[in-house]
Formats: sequence, structure tokens, C-alpha cells
Amino acid sequence: MKSGNFRLLVEPLPLGYSRDMENALLSDLKSRGILYQLTDETLGQKLNQGPITLYCGFDPTSDSLHVGSLLPLITLRRFQQAGHRPIVVLGGATGLIGDPSFKAQERALQTEEQVEHNLNGIRKVAERFLDFGPGPTGAIIVNNRDFYRDMNVLTFLREVGKHFTINHMVQKDSVRTRMDDREHGISYTEFSYMLLQAYDFYRLHLDHGCSLQIGASDQWGNITAGTDLIRRKLAHRDEAKKDSNTHAYGLTHPLITRPDGVKFGKTESGAVWLSSEKTSPYQLYQFFIGSPDSVVGTWLRFLTFLPVSEIEKLEALVLSEPEKKAAQIALAREVTRLAHGEDAVARAEAATRALFGAEIKSLDFETLKEIFSDAPASTLEASRLESGVSLIDLLTETGLFQSKGAARKEIPAGGVYLNNERITDIGHTVTRESLISNRALVIRKGKKNYHLVKFE
Repeated sequence: MKSGNFRLLVEPLPLGYSRDMENALLSDLKSRGILYQLTDETLGQKLNQGPITLYCGFDPTSDSLHVGSLLPLITLRRFQQAGHRPIVVLGGATGLIGDPSFKAQERALQTEEQVEHNLNGIRKVAERFLDFGPGPTGAIIVNNRDFYRDMNVLTFLREVGKHFTINHMVQKDSVRTRMDDREHGISYTEFSYMLLQAYDFYRLHLDHGCSLQIGASDQWGNITAGTDLIRRKLAHRDEAKKDSNTHAYGLTHPLITRPDGVKFGKTESGAVWLSSEKTSPYQLYQFFIGSPDSVVGTWLRFLTFLPVSEIEKLEALVLSEPEKKAAQIALAREVTRLAHGEDAVARAEAATRALFGAEIKSLDFETLKEIFSDAPASTLEASRLESGVSLIDLLTETGLFQSKGAARKEIPAGGVYLNNERITDIGHTVTRESLISNRALVIRKGKKNYHLVKFE
């Protein structure tokens, strides 16, 4: 059964299927193209019966998540807003192994100290998207390192390994792809990752009543390994044979890629991070302002809570008035607000306006540096401002003009700007009152030639 981007991996539909198995949240996920694979259509009925607990795992390969993690984070938030409890599983154990899913080669192993540092950073990011307060829907964080801390290899093989056959495991796309690579292959370490993730689901099911795992489509094999393990282990319990709570589900969303096929969140210079210490709110805002027209509608559906009807109107504007970038602006605002708050949106938009000639003297120094991070910069002694510095001297010292004569000619013609204000007086003197945040100023020649001057 297929419908658009949705792939149901159970055919035919279960006996007794009826419309009461439909669910408003799943319907919204389908309409947005988020629901890609589902192990069992009866999940809708399960959701209608009352709150459930679900989880998504994040491996600590860095001390922050990047924008490629936005979709699972926001999907967890959608479930929480619908009255369900999300669990964020941090891969303190699996992060020491590395997931082979559709990776060209094995990741370098991290130390336990590196993993612990990264876990703390990821926890801070997750708290921006989910409510970790008390109550039945309050999110919780679990480190899967705790599942294995006191378990030896023999116990793991007896408790988990015996429930899987090699024949079955090698049929998983993520494993088979690596096995076909004669140069790199797949190590036993990575081969075991599927069993670890399956055991994670089983433990969360026992400890927290977790009945749903979500993830990207490349996690399908790992997710179904977990549902299989829960079924096989609990089927042997007499008291659990007729308990519907032993049923577990898996749900995946599409992988997001740019039109050129590059994985979402990656740029030529690396990842775009959700931590403000690694990627500023302004830089995050600018990343989404640069969204290609061909994908901005999809990203709005995936990454915002705007109604689909409103997104369709924005898509129409992409076709009729692409130069206004209405869809890109809406996307940048919504994602920046989710990741960093309303104040960050205001600062990012003020910084963006500054690039187009707006007032910039009200900006703080850090934002100013972000805006002009790619522009040439100079550092001068602040003591020079006590008696004033000739604008013409600044223009030549910074290299915007090769000679004072050229600067004298351009200033009256209106081609020189100080802090985005046109200066036409060739005798203009720069003083401390000209500085932004008492630290710097911006001079510009023409429309695009900026230079940041810092005074220390």
C-alpha cells in the first residue's frame, strides 16, 4: 500500500481494520509527507486509546545536534503536543560502536570521555525542543550506556544474540550495502550495532512502557530488529501473551537531502549546528533563508508547525513572486524560533536588514562580527579616536581605496558609507561616538564592498 511518500510495510491490512484506527496526528504526518514507513497500521488505534511513550535515539558524535536532526526532534515534539511522552535516548553505548547505516566506511571510535562530553551538549539542545517538566507528557532523557554497564558479553549473546539469525541480519539494506563494499566491508563491531539498538527498544519497553520508536528511513532495519526482539522475548512469557501492551511499533520519516543530493544539514564548510556556540542564530537563520525554491515547501511541512493550508499559500508565492522569498523567510523565522527563541529571531532579522543598508548602530558587537565575518577587517588603536580619525585616512588604510585622491573623488559622489549612512563630506572625522557597541564601525564603498574596523 502506497500513498504519496507514505509506505506501509504491512500488506494486506490487518483483519478487522476500520476507520477508528485512523488518528489525527498520523493523518497530519501523512499530509506533511513525514510518515514514510510504518510497521503496523493499528498504531492509529493505539494512539486513539490513550497516551503512549515513544523514543528516538541520537548518537553523540558531536557535542551538538545539527539541522539534520531537526525532523526527528520536531516529530517528537508533535507527539508530545498530542499528549504522548517522548524519550530522547542518548547513545552513550552505541556511540562507542558507530552505526553502519548507509555509511561509506566505519566511523572512528570515540573515548568514553568524548562521548560523555557530547552527551551533555546534546542534552542542552533537546531541552530547547521538548518539555522536560513533570507530568504524564514530560520528556525524559535516557543514556543507553546504563543498559550495558553491568552486562558482560556472554549475557548479551544469550539474552539478545540468540533471537537473531545471521541470515536475517545480512538481509538488512544497511548491512548488505556495506558487505558489498569490498574495500571497506563491515566490521563485527558495527555488525552488532543492530542488536544493541534492538535491545535499547526492549529495555525502554520494559522500563518505561515505550511502544514506539521513530527515526529516519535509514534506521528501518534497526527499528524492526527492536520490534522483533520485543515480540520474541515477550511471547515466551505466559502473562504477556494476551497483553496488548507488549506490541511495539516502528515509524520512519524520509531522509532530507538538498536538491543536489547532499544530506540535509551539510554544507561545504561542514554541519549547521543547533547549538548557538557552534552556529549562531543569525547563521542558522541565513541557512534557511538560502533554502532553494524547489525544496522550501517540503522543509516547511517537515520543520514547522504552520498549517498545511498556509504552507500551500507560501508555495504559491514561490511561483508568483520568488524574489520576495516569503516561504524562505517564514521557514527561517519558525526554525530559529524553535531552536533559539523569539529574541534570537529579532536579532537575526535586524542583522539581515543591516546587510541591505538598514540602521546598524543598535547591533551588539558579537552580531556585528557575525554579519561581517566574511568581510575584510582591520584592528586599529582606540586611542586614535580621542582626537578623531579622518574618514579619508580610514578608507585608504583599510584598502577600500588605493589613494586619498580616489577617496576624495568618491565621497561627494555618494559612494561612501559609514555604518550604512552615506557620507558626502570629504572632511568627515570619525570619533568614538561613531562606534557600534563602543567597539567597531563599518565602512562601505558602493553597494557591496564592506570593511569592519575594530578599535582596541
